[in-house]
Amino acid sequence: MNFDFSDEQKAFGEQTRRMLDALDPIADARSTLAGQIPYSAKAWRGLARLGFQAVTIPSEHGGLGLSPLDLCTAAAEVGRSLAPVPSLSSAYVCSEAIRLFGSEAQQARWLPGIADGSIIGTWAAPERGVELMQTTVRTQFLKDSLWGAKAPVLDGVVADLAIVLAATDRAAPILTLCELNATGVHRRELESLDPSRPVAELTFEAARAEPLGTADWRAWETIQARAAVLLAFEQVGAADRALWMARDYALTRKSFGRPIGSYQAVKHKLAAVYAKNEVARAHAYYGAWAIASDADTLQLAAAGARLAATEALSFAAQENIQTHGGVGFTWESDCHLFYRRARHAALILGPTSVWKQRALTGLTEQLESTLS
Repeated sequence: MNFDFSDEQKAFGEQTRRMLDALDPIADARSTLAGQIPYSAKAWRGLARLGFQAVTIPSEHGGLGLSPLDLCTAAAEVGRSLAPVPSLSSAYVCSEAIRLFGSEAQQARWLPGIADGSIIGTWAAPERGVELMQTTVRTQFLKDSLWGAKAPVLDGVVADLAIVLAATDRAAPILTLCELNATGVHRRELESLDPSRPVAELTFEAARAEPLGTADWRAWETIQARAAVLLAFEQVGAADRALWMARDYALTRKSFGRPIGSYQAVKHKLAAVYAKNEVARAHAYYGAWAIASDADTLQLAAAGARLAATEALSFAAQENIQTHGGVGFTWESDCHLFYRRARHAALILGPTSVWKQRALTGLTEQLESTLS
C-alpha cells in the first residue's frame, strides 16, 4: 500500500517551491509588516499561473477538476515560503464552500474568478466576545440582507466575497454569500500579530446577501475540517523551514571554536523539532486521505492534523529563535516571522481547545462504534 503522494503531486509542489523561491515572498512578508502592501499580489498571480487556486474547481468553471489531495504538496510550499497570500481564505475555505454547497448559478458566477485569482474570497464566522457555537451567532440574515458584525475576518481587507455564517428564524445558522464591495458592508482593519495574514472587522447594515445553497452549521463544520487539513500542510511546511534555518545557523555559528551544532544540547533541541514535525506530517497525511476518500473520520483526522501541526510549528518557531540566540530576537532576523505565523495560525480556524474537544468527541464515537 502506498501512503505517499504521486509523482505528479510531488512535481506540483516542486514547481510551487521554485516559483515562490524566485519571488522571495519573505521580503513581501516584511512589506506587510511595514504596512506597505496588504498581501503579495505577485505571489498570488504566480500561484494562479500554476493553477493553485484552480486545483479543486471543476473544469466547466475554469478549474482543473482535481482533488484537494492534489493541493496538499503545494500548500506545504506556501507555508514553507511564508508567502503572504490569501490561500486559506480563498482556496481552502471560500472556493471549497461554493464548490461543495453552492447552487449551480453561484458556482458559475464565482468559481471562474476564484480559479484565475482575480476574485479573492474569505469567510466570516467568528464574532467578538463570544465563543463560536450555533447558539452564539448574532449576525442576522433577514429578508435577503445581513445585519451585524464579524471579527476577526482573515483577509477581510482585500477580499471581494465572503461566506458569512448568520442566524435566521430557523433552528440553526446558515451560510450566506455576500459581496464585500456592495452597499451596506463596512470594513475596518484590525491589528494583528502577523500582518502578513491581515484581519478585519466586517460590519453589515442591510447588506445584500443570499443563502449558499442549503448550507447550514454542519456544512460549516465540514468546510472548517477540510480547511484545517490544508492549513496543517502549510504549518508543517513552515515548521520544516524553521528547522532548516536553525540547522544551517547551528552549522555556521561558532562558540569556543566549535560550531554550536556540534554540542549535544543543540542536537537534542533540533532532534525534538524534527520529531514533532514528523508526527504533524503523519497527521496531515491522514487528514488528506480522509478528505480524498470522504471518510467518516474526517472530523477526527482534521482535529489530529490541526493539533499536531499547530504544536509542531509553535515549537519549531520557538526553537529556531533559541538556536539563533540573541540575533534571533532582532527585527533583522527572519525568525520572528515564523513565530508570528505560528501564533496566528494557532487561532485563525478556532483555538486548540475547540479542536481538542473535537478530537475527544471523535475518539469517543470511534470507541463506541468499536465496542457496539
